Amino acid sequence: MKRIRKAFLLSLSLLMGCSGLEKSEQENLRRNNAKGEFVLRNRDERNYTIETPRHRIRKRYPWENAYVGKHSKITKEFFRCKGSSLNPPHVDPKDPSRPLNYFDCGGSQKHSLPLREDKEFIYPILIDLLNFIQEKTDCKIVITCGHRCPLHNAYADSAASNQSSKHMIGAEVDFYVQGMQQKPQEIIDLLFQYYRENPLYLENKQYQEFQRLEKPDSLISTPPWFNKEIFIKLYKKNEGRDFDNRHPYPYIGIQVREDRLSKEKVVCTSQKANTFKRY
Repeated sequence: MKRIRKAFLLSLSLLMGCSGLEKSEQENLRRNNAKGEFVLRNRDERNYTIETPRHRIRKRYPWENAYVGKHSKITKEFFRCKGSSLNPPHVDPKDPSRPLNYFDCGGSQKHSLPLREDKEFIYPILIDLLNFIQEKTDCKIVITCGHRCPLHNAYADSAASNQSSKHMIGAEVDFYVQGMQQKPQEIIDLLFQYYRENPLYLENKQYQEFQRLEKPDSLISTPPWFNKEIFIKLYKKNEGRDFDNRHPYPYIGIQVREDRLSKEKVVCTSQKANTFKRY
């Protein structure tokens, strides 16, 4: 028993001795590592001067460019045909006895926008005007009718006067402004303001000055406005109702009269109306 006790004490003393050596070695390493070095400088050495920070305007992120104010920026995507194969066929409203049914198209899932140089195209002035209105009012633009393919154009309004509609070539748009539905005249005033402020039209009276068309029109009671580039119609809440404009609000229609790029008069023909891609 005594031998076992002596062996135990001997091993314990050896362990304590080892741990003490390890601690002393660690302390020596710590002291060596804690030593620093002097920083030497030349006699004529100078510190760099730090300029006072200047305020810079942050660049917009790509996704921020997709908005005008708090609303989505108007692009050609907003003009896609509103036709749908789910819409039921209907007969000629002027003569229900005629066996002529109007069928709607398949909408944007079945055909593209009008094409120009093999690319989808909407006249840029329409997009610019709508974004200008949205910026000035900070209200959402509701496009009730943008592009219409010939099939949907006949379905929406079968009147003979509508068969040459500029909707078919992306040169016409119907819309109202959410929150300002009952103030269409204020929106028309903004259209005038666009031409007074835009540098492209400065000092050009053909664009800045609008005239009134006093020719009687069975569809509207308000004489339209026009300059060299656009033609503006104001439809009251009981005027100009068709399949795409079944809402109860007054609305505004803008037609393009002159192509800003080519300076040519914009006319809808059957050939132009059928220039779109079918899927």
